[in-house]
Amino acid sequence: MNVTIRPQKLCGTITPPPSKSQAHRLIIAAALADGESVLSNVAFSQDILATLSCMEQLGARWEKIDGSTIRVQGLAAGAPVLQKDGMPHFDCGESGSTLRFLIPIALAVAGGGVFSGRGRLMERPQKPYFDLFEEKGISWEQKDGTLTVRGTLESGTFLLPGNVSSQFFTGLLYALPLLDGASRITATTALESESYIAMTMDALKGCGVAVDVLEGKQGSFFVPGAQRYAPTQRRVEADWSQAGFWYAAMALGNLVDVTGMSENSRQGDQVVADAFVKLCRSGDVELDVADCPDLVPPLAAMAAVRKGTTSIVHAARLRIKESDRLSAVTAVMNALGAHIEELHDGLVICGLETLCGGVSVDACNDHRIAMMAAVAATRCKEPVTIEGAECVRKSYPNFWEDYEMLGGAITREG
Repeated sequence: MNVTIRPQKLCGTITPPPSKSQAHRLIIAAALADGESVLSNVAFSQDILATLSCMEQLGARWEKIDGSTIRVQGLAAGAPVLQKDGMPHFDCGESGSTLRFLIPIALAVAGGGVFSGRGRLMERPQKPYFDLFEEKGISWEQKDGTLTVRGTLESGTFLLPGNVSSQFFTGLLYALPLLDGASRITATTALESESYIAMTMDALKGCGVAVDVLEGKQGSFFVPGAQRYAPTQRRVEADWSQAGFWYAAMALGNLVDVTGMSENSRQGDQVVADAFVKLCRSGDVELDVADCPDLVPPLAAMAAVRKGTTSIVHAARLRIKESDRLSAVTAVMNALGAHIEELHDGLVICGLETLCGGVSVDACNDHRIAMMAAVAATRCKEPVTIEGAECVRKSYPNFWEDYEMLGGAITREG
């Protein structure tokens, strides 16, 4: 689907959709529990549907109670799942969280599994897991767009690089409590995206699973074994990552009011509120996104139209997202008339008065690139066409409806 936007101001009040990051974590914890959990305010984006489907493959069951509330019958984790055709098969869609969270869980619960996905998902690096598998005697094979892992995950010491993705830590934090003995996870480099691990710890705690953070050792966790997940009742918070695009709209002069956000959230992307304040002032600004890389697209939109130069640093991991997001942000925003220099691990953005527009841009099958372009289009002189605009379904299925509700003038084609 292509969407053409006729530039005009957005105006109104918006509550972003439920947090995808928190929903993944709560669903997995509930699915591993011994009993029935109720989760409310769940948005059924493509990524969340992938996680729900994968947990069903392990034996959990779920149903809608109403439009956004689900009942999850946990699989009473610890008992192996027997599949009629051998190992369970997991279609992870394009969800990196689903894939990386499920790999160690499948080993702990079912002795492994066969994983597949779409887009760039199966190209995204899994080397931290592969290194552990070789050390611990777990077999793996990756070919023809699938990954097969097989073996017994045993308790012990797990060393992981902290600068690749916190998702590897989260996967182990879910799986290791199910094993008989205690385990330790230690980061071998500085740990980035700690806030995402904090969200994982919160979901585990809510289901009665204990994990100790070792004092004085950043990125070190002690995980007691032989634990059981207890059922829970939780409400998914509104998503600070998606709120970032509406903050960007405000920074670009739109009269948008973002409501319904938790100020006590564990979501690291809550820092977008502080970044918004900084970027609404003139002068040069440096933004370290090591703990909030998903905010780079809305931050780039804010920075493109302001007085001053904005440096975004520690963003190298964006090259292995749904797109090479540093390259995609640069290409799309510069096509709209921005002045962005792409570095190996960041961006330098020289603010301008306005953007030109009058072009078609490719969303690169990346939901955050499409939403960035849509917000930036409100500050363009000429209409903007976004190709592949349906990719927002990955995380924000109702984005275009919300955009229109705020007064956005769009035309859909295809």
